[in-house]
Amino acid sequence: MPFSESFFARKFGVTERDLNRYLAEAMSAGGDYADIYFEYLSTTTISVDESIVKSATQGTTLGAGIRVIAGERTGYAYSDDLSPEKILKAARVAACIAKGPATVDTIGFTENPTRDLYPVLTAPTESSLAERVALVKRADAAARAADSRVFLVQAMYADNLRHVLVATTEGGLTFDRQPLARMGVSAYVRNGEGRPQNAYSGGGGRVGLEFFETVKTPEYFAGEAVRQALVQLEAVDAPAGETTVVLGPGWPGILLHEAVGHGLEADFNRKGVSAFSNRVGQQVASPLCTVVDDGCISNRRGSLNVDDEGNQTQRNVLIENGVLRGYLHDRLSSRLLRATPTGNGRRESYQHIPLPRMTNTFMLAGESDPEEIVKSVNKGLYCAAFGGGQVDITSGNFVFTASETYLIEDGKITRPVRGATLIGNGPESLKHVSMVGRDLQLDQGVGICGKEGQSVPVGVGIPTIKIDRMTVGGTAK
Repeated sequence: MPFSESFFARKFGVTERDLNRYLAEAMSAGGDYADIYFEYLSTTTISVDESIVKSATQGTTLGAGIRVIAGERTGYAYSDDLSPEKILKAARVAACIAKGPATVDTIGFTENPTRDLYPVLTAPTESSLAERVALVKRADAAARAADSRVFLVQAMYADNLRHVLVATTEGGLTFDRQPLARMGVSAYVRNGEGRPQNAYSGGGGRVGLEFFETVKTPEYFAGEAVRQALVQLEAVDAPAGETTVVLGPGWPGILLHEAVGHGLEADFNRKGVSAFSNRVGQQVASPLCTVVDDGCISNRRGSLNVDDEGNQTQRNVLIENGVLRGYLHDRLSSRLLRATPTGNGRRESYQHIPLPRMTNTFMLAGESDPEEIVKSVNKGLYCAAFGGGQVDITSGNFVFTASETYLIEDGKITRPVRGATLIGNGPESLKHVSMVGRDLQLDQGVGICGKEGQSVPVGVGIPTIKIDRMTVGGTAK
């Protein structure tokens, strides 16, 4: 089918001739490269509080962003009006960053081949609103029925469907249809007049509504939220000091994402501000550690057929047996560092410039039995889930709040603790990994990563691992 007759051409009202005009205008003041990113995004958000649907919103945004790269300089402008006059004006604004004679006349576009990592026949946004409201009500009812100590439940559901078109001065023409859905439940519990506790559980991915009927149901998320909240009722204050820490599989991989993953994004390393700068080929972690970023796992939250620059996502080995192998690149960093793009150019929307970002980042499984890992610890902590945290990219230092944590005593997981924070340095912590389990799990699909004011969906994962030395901030006297 000719491009002019395609779904995406109709969606954005453009022809190849239009794309040539826009890119030629973007390069009219010079530059090395230009691209244009069209986006059509429909969204739905539903929330239930106190068993009442407190809000249900739907919306649509449409726009285009034009970027011009000239050496290390980048010009960017966008418009939410897709009339030719407005897009040409945005192209001229972006062109102001570049100097020199025009470098582009006419481009012969070649449609880039794409995969289908999320074969959702009916995207969530294309289902009825009533079906989605019913899911949230089921989660609320299930949480309230789970235990008499539950006194407040908050449930939410959000989805979106994004259509994108990317055209470049290199002749690339790329399209993608990207569904995304997530639901979550927060449960609040208390014993009599005691201090209330709460916990959250959620998940999703690039999936349709059938995921919440057959894979992870509203009742599952509700049950997990209540279980974790009840655990906190029995928790004792966390001890403080240096100890052995065991990270459970799955969501605890957020520590890897924050403490290590961001430091492996190429823009930080190009500027020399990462703890991993100029260390490719060096031993930066225990030989047991292999860290991968993989943007092409079917239906995962962080996966994409193509990144937001039109490059196919791929599996990138960042650390192999403890040795740093490379960084995550967008088009700008790969041009400046003379590297190959890795499919990690990502942006929040057409209003944002692409940056090197993670997709699904995780540590590969090892050979140890998870039970044997716990048995090997005489005294320490087992961390099953994490809340928020802070990381200094330059030094690699981090502080993370552990939301579900237990004491390990004489090789057994015993009492739950509260108020535990993990304090350490990303590269140093990886050097103290002494056992890696064979039980790799990815998170349930709730990850949101922030960088320079932009948020994008991501995935994390980790097997059970033992870190021999880590500082724990606690509340025990």
